[in-house]
Amino acid sequence: MASFQTLHRCLIAAVLALSFLFLAAACESEPTPTPVPELTVDELLADAAENLAALTSAGFQMVDETESGAKFFGMTLKTVDGVVKSPASFSMVVDLVAPGLGFAEIEMVAVGEEAYMKFSADAPWAALPLEQVPFNFGGIGVTLSELLPVLRNASIAGRESIGGVRSVRLEGDVTSEDMSGLIRSVDPGHPVALTFWFDEASHEIQQFTMAGKLFNDDAAGTTRLVTITDINAPVDIQLPSVASGS
Repeated sequence: MASFQTLHRCLIAAVLALSFLFLAAACESEPTPTPVPELTVDELLADAAENLAALTSAGFQMVDETESGAKFFGMTLKTVDGVVKSPASFSMVVDLVAPGLGFAEIEMVAVGEEAYMKFSADAPWAALPLEQVPFNFGGIGVTLSELLPVLRNASIAGRESIGGVRSVRLEGDVTSEDMSGLIRSVDPGHPVALTFWFDEASHEIQQFTMAGKLFNDDAAGTTRLVTITDINAPVDIQLPSVASGS
């Protein structure tokens, strides 16, 4: 009986020893993973600015999320939808609400130094001095690439999913005059909080918000969201036929 118990204990010890050896060998065969360096603000700013400066075309939409911004031709701006082609071409439609009239629509198109506007789908196109176009979306890539380095208190504020894509959120502060390259005729001196979302893998821009007053007539809580899509996709922007006199 004692011999059987001794043999049993020996077998258990042998099994435990072999198990330990197998586990040790398995651990030794698996390479130690190399830790991924944490993304820094400077790296994100540099990569994002490089991507923006290289942007050749994109779709965009700007929404006045609070509908409390300054009046646009006396009307409430709801959305601006369009496409841009570098360096200075764009086509966009501005949706508005006119007091007592309901929805209204303004179209604008520019190629190079020529710009045209019409106040409805059936209205004629009229020449528009480029400096009077309120939004300079034609150069949005370069404009934003130059804006990122002037962000104050820039910080990576978190990660989340935007349209099913893993994104990194960057926050920072500017003053309203810093936005004049994108939105003309801004009134200076107002603090604006900017939040950008970039694709975590490629650091391409996805969207950004401008929270704060850009114009004196903006309400204090005005927030505008700009969504960027179809980056570097082919786009053809043509001036209306009136531009050639036909």
